[in-house]
Amino acid sequence: VISCPCAMGLATPTAVMVGIGRAAKNGILIKGGNTLELFAKTKNIVFDKTGTLTTGEFEIKNISPVNGYDIDKLKNIIYSLELHSSHPIAVSISKALSTTATKINLNTITEIKGLGIEAKDDFGNTYKIGSNKISTSIVDLSHNLYLVENEKLIGCIDIQDKLRDSAKETIANFNSKNITTYLLSGDTQVKTKELAENLHIKNYFGEHTPQQKLNKLDEIKKSGGTTMVGDGVNDSPALTQADVGISFGGATQIAIQSAQIVILASNDLHKIYEAHLLSKATLKTIKQNLFWAFFYNIIAIPFAALGFLSPMLGALSMAFSDVIVIGNSLLLKTKKLN
Repeated sequence: VISCPCAMGLATPTAVMVGIGRAAKNGILIKGGNTLELFAKTKNIVFDKTGTLTTGEFEIKNISPVNGYDIDKLKNIIYSLELHSSHPIAVSISKALSTTATKINLNTITEIKGLGIEAKDDFGNTYKIGSNKISTSIVDLSHNLYLVENEKLIGCIDIQDKLRDSAKETIANFNSKNITTYLLSGDTQVKTKELAENLHIKNYFGEHTPQQKLNKLDEIKKSGGTTMVGDGVNDSPALTQADVGISFGGATQIAIQSAQIVILASNDLHKIYEAHLLSKATLKTIKQNLFWAFFYNIIAIPFAALGFLSPMLGALSMAFSDVIVIGNSLLLKTKKLN
């Protein structure tokens, strides 16, 4: 009697368990074995810009009042609005202004995904802060953020962000594996192009709202398996829609919940490439296990059926097939990833 189906039954789950275990040991949380297979087969990888390829820790370069608007009042409004957003830009700005600005009372506060924040003060004035799309009164598109009062532009904000140390290396690694890289951002087209060219990303799309990101993701998915990397509230729909969503331990909770892979070291983009290599190694191990299990079937079962294998040899053969599958899977713990 030969229990080779036992070896085939162990071929996939054993490799998956070892692969996920090695990933967790290296600070990579993978939700489900199917994620490993999908990430191993990915053809496209799409990166968000702010907080993903960049640090998400912004510095205010300049705050420019428009038409003589009071600079102190301008700072107070900006500070009070940005306190109500979890976006990395808003968090950095409110932190930077916390020592120089005073919080004013705002109500009817609404976060417009992909655009900015809208609120009213006690006097009925409506304020909006965000990209150039928040108001038709904005003509000069050279700034990062704009503040409008009752649909009238009253201030412009220039900020700067820092590129993550491992960003160039990570993009270069994926490009070397013939995986198409994309930059999909809500930032201006000028800023998006500048970063894409710096990182050698040929495909870049700026000024995209969350809905436009979903539409673009659908378009990209037509060319093959697609992975999305992001960390903000605005990225969560795209993380869910992609074949594989990747986020970071320091990201917003909704982004973490939407992702299938979570990188615990938020500042190490290289872990994403490491997760890809581990996924490929796990899938390769599964295929090897299945090959040896089927090969064993083809050779051993006819011998058993013809009576050339005694029950003792059959039992030993059964155990040996399981040992091969488990042993090959355990090699994943130390296998060099390349």
